[in-house]
Amino acid sequence: MVVQMMEQLTQEKTLDKDSEHEKKRNAEKNDKVIKLGVAFSTTMVPSSSALSKNRNRSAYSEVLERLKKDFYQRWDRKSVSSSSGLDEFLKIKTLGTGSFGRVILVKHKENSKDAYYAMKCIEKLRIMKLKQIEHTLYEKKISESIRFPFIISLDFAFKDNSYIYFVMPFINGGEMFTHLRRMRRFTEVLSRFYAAQVLLALEFLHYCDILYRDLKPENILIDHKGYLKIADLGFCKIVKGRTWTLCGTPEYIAPEIILSKGYGKAVDWWSYGVLLFEMNAGYPPFTSSDPMKVYERIITCRYKCPGTFSTELQDLIKNMLQLDLSRRFGNLRNGTQDMKNHRWFKDTDWLALYNRQIEPPFKPAIKSVADTSNFDPFDEETIRISDHDLYKDEFEKF
Repeated sequence: MVVQMMEQLTQEKTLDKDSEHEKKRNAEKNDKVIKLGVAFSTTMVPSSSALSKNRNRSAYSEVLERLKKDFYQRWDRKSVSSSSGLDEFLKIKTLGTGSFGRVILVKHKENSKDAYYAMKCIEKLRIMKLKQIEHTLYEKKISESIRFPFIISLDFAFKDNSYIYFVMPFINGGEMFTHLRRMRRFTEVLSRFYAAQVLLALEFLHYCDILYRDLKPENILIDHKGYLKIADLGFCKIVKGRTWTLCGTPEYIAPEIILSKGYGKAVDWWSYGVLLFEMNAGYPPFTSSDPMKVYERIITCRYKCPGTFSTELQDLIKNMLQLDLSRRFGNLRNGTQDMKNHRWFKDTDWLALYNRQIEPPFKPAIKSVADTSNFDPFDEETIRISDHDLYKDEFEKF
């Protein structure tokens, strides 16, 4: 049974970059983000005070509740993409490709000189072949409903006879994976800064009952100020109980998905543990040239931390990579507080981080707003549009 599940999983591909992922491993417009400065200005006392922490935690819970309410208000709006829009943008350069199609750097012709965006062009035919209509619709609805400082949002969406287009802010610092590859591994100071932002992003998604299910360095972008944005929401899904969909990236997939036990939010915290490991080691904990061996190592949780890991980091990873869901951090009674209160994060100011008030340890080298030097080069292709409206009924809700 396990072997059959493993074989099925090896055929699962993420919409955006799984094919690109394999190759690499081998060779804000409306609804501004809620700021906490006012909310906490009357409650701040020395950070060492337990009273201050409790007040801040309570206030942040209120903010999460407001963000969740705003998300579902936007989610409930009936939004159908325009059938025109491509002519409003000037295509500049391909930023990435995958099984879905490609992401192109574009400039809005009517807006200011700095109006650059990343336009994701998704071919209808490929969506149909991969049976990814539901995932792609979820990506659109969630992306246009989300407003959170560390998650990408959707600015425009439109469709034509052959493609659907998602237009998002251009994050010119590139992928975390690119910088990790260049540095070989991050310092614990830098990885902690990134990990804290990912934690807050996953906490918000889970508060809205959204599973992310595709956490990996390739899906995390670094902006010009050094802060991150989680991108590629194609596998996001609103789940209030359990789901059984087989999806994810092999090295990051949770054991309960492999074993087809049905799963919930805990799978994202497993992937979070894998991300912690890879940022600090330069490679994931479960790896092999043979995908089957990767799955075998995951379901037995066989890994070894490098000697460069601090004791605190090793302990946090150990509590994330737990086969027993009743022991996995993030899935326990205290939820994300188990991680926020962990000694590896002892110096993290979560409120200042949310408000982007912390000076990042690293800022990507960027020459201009439209600089693409932090992205790999790709061959350019012409977008060919059919004379007939392909799969009109299937994409009516888009």
